[in-house]
Amino acid sequence: MVAGEVCTRGCRFCAVGTVKTPPELDRNEPSELADAVSKMGLDYAVITVVNRDDLPDGGASHYRNCVIEVARRNPETGVELLCSDLDGNLGALESLLKNLPLRVFAHNVECVPRLDEKVRDPRASFKQSLNILKMAKKVRPELLTKTSLMVGLGESEEEIAEALVMIRESGVDMITIGQYLQPSYKHIPVDRFPEPERFADWDQMARDLGFSAVASGPLVRSSYRAGLLWEEALGGDPVVTRDSTGSAVSHLFSEEQAVSVRGQTS
Repeated sequence: MVAGEVCTRGCRFCAVGTVKTPPELDRNEPSELADAVSKMGLDYAVITVVNRDDLPDGGASHYRNCVIEVARRNPETGVELLCSDLDGNLGALESLLKNLPLRVFAHNVECVPRLDEKVRDPRASFKQSLNILKMAKKVRPELLTKTSLMVGLGESEEEIAEALVMIRESGVDMITIGQYLQPSYKHIPVDRFPEPERFADWDQMARDLGFSAVASGPLVRSSYRAGLLWEEALGGDPVVTRDSTGSAVSHLFSEEQAVSVRGQTS
């Protein structure tokens, strides 16, 4: 996570601290980040950010510097940026993405539209998040886009289905769906814990809508197996069908098991 340890937003689901005026940006951060990625020998790195509404461009130029330096120092490492909404500044987003050495641009819608006011900071919204994702695809049509949706916040089954349709119609390529977990007693409480079977249903729903890569499960998070999800989006095996997948669930997995069993008994 870059641009500081505290955020200018106060979303009720998030454990990151909130301040109105964060410390100044660390100008050495791009170089230090690139060095950290190199030392860890990462094949794929997800750079996430805090909101910086105190800055004219929402932090876009700093995020850009971080991505460029990581890519320059680690040319074999795939880079994904999990970006803020830049306070809706589409010009800043365009400047950020122009010729940026990036494999995936990610921005999270977080929850279904009706729950924006309950869950997210007043400056954030499902609509604004979709505008950011649409603009990213407009600026860089070849760049894969990705978002994440939490469940267990009070949404209905119909609202999840509607949200998935709206996200896909906005040109988003990849999606993760996971269970909201309350960070502390100060945060919004969990409304429900859907059974894994429901996550498998949502996985199938997303695939039927045309998402090129999907990870859905109780413990799936927005950067879940990000490098493998990128490979899936390019036509590789679905992450959920790979060995030691972990939290993601899917009806695809059951189908592959059935095929395997039939093959053994034939």
